[in-house]
Amino acid sequence: MKEKFTLLNSTAVPLPIENIDTDQIIPARFLKATTREGFGDNLFRDWRYEGEQTPKADFVLNDARFCGRILLAGKNFGCGSSREHAAWAIYDYGFRVVVSSFFADIFKNNALNNGLLPVVVSEAFLQAALRAVTENPATILTVDLEKQVIQFGLQQEQFEINTYKKTCLLNGYDDIDYLLSLKEKIRKFDTAHASR
Repeated sequence: MKEKFTLLNSTAVPLPIENIDTDQIIPARFLKATTREGFGDNLFRDWRYEGEQTPKADFVLNDARFCGRILLAGKNFGCGSSREHAAWAIYDYGFRVVVSSFFADIFKNNALNNGLLPVVVSEAFLQAALRAVTENPATILTVDLEKQVIQFGLQQEQFEINTYKKTCLLNGYDDIDYLLSLKEKIRKFDTAHASR
């Protein structure tokens, strides 16, 4: 079971770059581990560090003004190869939501399968959120999964999500947990139909 997701109120980190691919999210040289832990240390590694350990002052994750559990990203986030490690790295770093106007399908599915909520918004809403957060890093965004609404200040927008994936996120289920949650219903059905 994963952390349940219902309602999130958080500041956000603005990353207004389009076409961020999975190799930029987590470079291939860090894919050797087989567990999900520790990938957050290398999230956007080549953008965050000069050489091995010197943080780049101009990269947003190294800017103390910006923090929170929401990543505001440019259009076409998560394109490139299908590595699940990209979702692992974002989640392990501490983000629970990524907001963009478009996600690559494979990244979007990997995110949902790993407890990370990809929220697709209009380009206008995304740009307004990026401006608000950049101008005032204390801006709070609210993501209500039950109502499928994201908002900040007076701006609000509905977002779509697959019903099955929504159920899994609300309950902290992965695919196996979801099947196990149906165990009693399956048993009752089996019993009712055993003599037929």
